[in-house]
Amino acid sequence: MPEEKIVYKELSYKLVGVLFEVFNELGYGYKEKYYQKAIAVLLKEKNIKFKEQLMYKIKFKNKDLGNQFLDFLVEDKIILEIKRGNYYSKHNIQQVKQYLKVTNKKLAILANFTEKGVKTIRVLNIQN
Repeated sequence: MPEEKIVYKELSYKLVGVLFEVFNELGYGYKEKYYQKAIAVLLKEKNIKFKEQLMYKIKFKNKDLGNQFLDFLVEDKIILEIKRGNYYSKHNIQQVKQYLKVTNKKLAILANFTEKGVKTIRVLNIQN
């Protein structure tokens, strides 16, 4: 993909930097909620706007079916979902795709805090 077509390139770069900074300080082995709290601290420090544990309703024919909670919505552009573990599960990737669909956002970053560092993948909303 040509570099100029990368969705939210600069903001994505900043977010990944935050993730690496959190890992470098904390290391591996904490529960997701502690990584989430540390990420929130750094986002605030870096003046990056975000919403945390943001609820979205799942609807069908104007009926509420339930709620989904995003770990982070950054700058009202990028969904950041964090996990702990050494691999991406199909469930985690599908979850992020659902978040993109329900929010109508273009990009999500799925981050795994692993024994060997942080791994990230970008998931695009191809319907947007």
